[in-house]
Amino acid sequence: MENSILNQLPFDPAYILLGMAAISIVLFILVIIQMIKLGRLNRKYDYFMRGKDAETMEDMILDELDEIKNLKAENRASKDSIRTLNRTFRSSFQKLGIVRYNAFEGMGGSLSFAFAMLDYTNSGFVLNCVHSRNGCYLYIKEVDAGHTEVVLGNEEKEALEQALGYK
Repeated sequence: MENSILNQLPFDPAYILLGMAAISIVLFILVIIQMIKLGRLNRKYDYFMRGKDAETMEDMILDELDEIKNLKAENRASKDSIRTLNRTFRSSFQKLGIVRYNAFEGMGGSLSFAFAMLDYTNSGFVLNCVHSRNGCYLYIKEVDAGHTEVVLGNEEKEALEQALGYK
C-alpha cells in the first residue's frame, strides 16, 4: 500500500477522518433539531385539525367566504343609504334662529317673535309673528343663499344672523 494516494498527501489522513467525523456530528445535530421542529409543527397541526376532517374545514372556509361576500354587500348598501341620507339632510332645515320681542310697548310681554329656518345652502324662510291686542299676524319672507329680496325688520335680521351663525 505504499502506492496509495493517502500516503502521498502532505498531511496525515487521520485529519480527513476527523474532519468528516466532525461534519457528521454537526449534521446529526442539525437533523435532530429539525426533527424536534417538525414534531412541534405536527402537534400544532393536529391541534388545529382536531375533531375536523378536511371536508369540514373546506366547508368552514367556504362559509366564511360567503359571509365576507354578504358583509361586503351590506357595507355597499349602508354606504348607499348614507349617501342618500346626506343628500336628504342637505335639503332639510338645519339652521335656526329665533328672537322674541315686544312689538308694541305697554302690551305686557314679549309675545311677538321672528323665526328663521335655513338649509345647508342658507336658503329657507324668516317667519315673523306680531302679537297685538287685535290679534296675531304672521308674515313669511323667503331667504335664498342668505339674502332676501324683501327688506327685513331688526328682529328678522337678528334671527337670520343667528341662523347663519353670525351671532
